[in-house]
Amino acid sequence: MHKDIDLSVSNYGTTRDIDYRIAILPWGATEPHNLHLPYLTDAILSHDIAVDAAVIARERYGLNAMVMPPVTLGSQNPGQRELKFCVHARYETQRAILTDIAESLYGQGIRRLLIINGHGGNTFKNMIRDLALAMPDMLIATSEWFKVRPAREYFDTPGDHADELETSVMMHYHPELVNLAEAGDGKSGGFAPDTLRRGIAWLPRNWGMVSRDTGIGSPAAATAEKGARFARDIASDYADLLHDLCRPNLYRDF
Repeated sequence: MHKDIDLSVSNYGTTRDIDYRIAILPWGATEPHNLHLPYLTDAILSHDIAVDAAVIARERYGLNAMVMPPVTLGSQNPGQRELKFCVHARYETQRAILTDIAESLYGQGIRRLLIINGHGGNTFKNMIRDLALAMPDMLIATSEWFKVRPAREYFDTPGDHADELETSVMMHYHPELVNLAEAGDGKSGGFAPDTLRRGIAWLPRNWGMVSRDTGIGSPAAATAEKGARFARDIASDYADLLHDLCRPNLYRDF
């Protein structure tokens, strides 16, 4: 356990005398992940990547970062909310959660916050812009961990949801939570009109129309070894990012 960097297992006796430069907020969702991964996959993986990044940042830079408990409320597409125990969190709900956390940290003197997001439906940019007006000396950054490195450099058939990528990383961190033999094939469809397939406009996919098992992308080729390599490189990149975000000046002269 890393009690000095993971608030989910820490205590005040551990944290009170440490000077934390930045907080990390893992953010996920509560939703089905095919038939073989936990509902909280997005939150679990964001948290574990964050802890690894904080460990590396301390070892590499002597930087103290605290990983907050993961937020498990995500924004869902049509066709997902109807699935058993899938929870849709409205924009206003997520905005209130982020605001409360940011204001709490701000009142404690912490001026840097990195959101590590594991759920593609979550969007934080407008919230962060609003908070930048309210707390102009606090820096809040957001990142999707699964997009930090090109997936095709690590995986044979990366998909979109509960795929080879997510399954491999979960097998690395929590093999006891994965039963690949129970997985659906992850076959999925998409929009019929060419204009939508080309991305001329965006609209949410109806999950019931694009996937039978809630997965998008086959998890069959997943291995813990692939997940370990990907997670290790992502955490290393995040350690560098944590260091950069704590610099006194982020801008070049012009």
